[in-house]
Amino acid sequence: MRDTTHRVHTGDARASTPLPDASVALVVTSPPYPMIAMWDEVFAALDPTIPDLTVAPAQAFEAQHRTLDAVWAECHRVLVPGGILCVNIGDATRSLGGEFRLWSNHARVLRAAESLGFSVLPDILWRKPTNAPNKFMGSGMLPGGAYVTYEHEYILVLRKGGPRCFVGEAAKRARRESAYFWEERNVWFSDVWTDLLGADQTLRRDKGADAALPSATRARSGAFPLELPARLIAMYSVYGDTVLDPFVGTGTTQLAAACLGRDSVGVERDPTLAAGILARVADAPRLRRGAARLAAHRRFVDARVAAGKTLGHHNGAHDVPVITAQERELCLYDAADVALAEDGARVSYARC
Repeated sequence: MRDTTHRVHTGDARASTPLPDASVALVVTSPPYPMIAMWDEVFAALDPTIPDLTVAPAQAFEAQHRTLDAVWAECHRVLVPGGILCVNIGDATRSLGGEFRLWSNHARVLRAAESLGFSVLPDILWRKPTNAPNKFMGSGMLPGGAYVTYEHEYILVLRKGGPRCFVGEAAKRARRESAYFWEERNVWFSDVWTDLLGADQTLRRDKGADAALPSATRARSGAFPLELPARLIAMYSVYGDTVLDPFVGTGTTQLAAACLGRDSVGVERDPTLAAGILARVADAPRLRRGAARLAAHRRFVDARVAAGKTLGHHNGAHDVPVITAQERELCLYDAADVALAEDGARVSYARC
């Protein structure tokens, strides 16, 4: 498999990026969430004309989303026909002007996406496990004024036009080699994900490459766990594709792309974060995600055989039984070496 490249562009994702039209196969991102207090300052910096939330909350909600609408339009421009936009976003609950209510961020993003021409595909509910003892807010044990606790976020899946076409033998071979295992599909393509923990909002210096990130980013981060973009990249792209994150933040999407043999581009408004983001890509060889997937599949095979069940096909690249014919050419790679440069990172690979 060829080397991959990973770049960070500094600037505003709402403006035209240095990317050509129809040059990106997949966008995986988690934007600032409108009406969530930790992002108030971010939206105010993006648009100083946003109304005071305490005076005109409905108008502020709409104004915050308009700052995101321009990003979704830019994503539509750079996606290939059939390319996918995955947006991880949570709805907001907040008391403003003496009233507690829900602000439906996911519904507002869907309206904007449809107006741009995106096709809305079935979404994923990411339910975050919690040990919180309080499952309600408001009036406690008394009916009529209590509110359920929100413990999920949405992963919206949006497609530019119809299904993507793979033209030519090289493209079709890359798609076959990028297949996932049958048992992975059964978990990944469920409409509810309950097995992913949320990423720690406080990034510590002792967490590998995260130590390279500036202290302000470590102190406040809305990062999702690595497994989330890794799944989406495996589900909706193939080897050699380019993956974009227009809100790159700490670089989790770029690290996931490096682990899975895809190119990546990130856009970040704060130029001081670029070096730390690329430093995270250098952690890809240590993670050995491909080897972990192969080991998990071998455990699945052993359990199935022990239960007296058969697997009807064989994967030659890794000499393992598989369930379906579509897995026969599946080939897993791991990052072997990362070369960092001022303008990006280059990752080379070895077969697992």
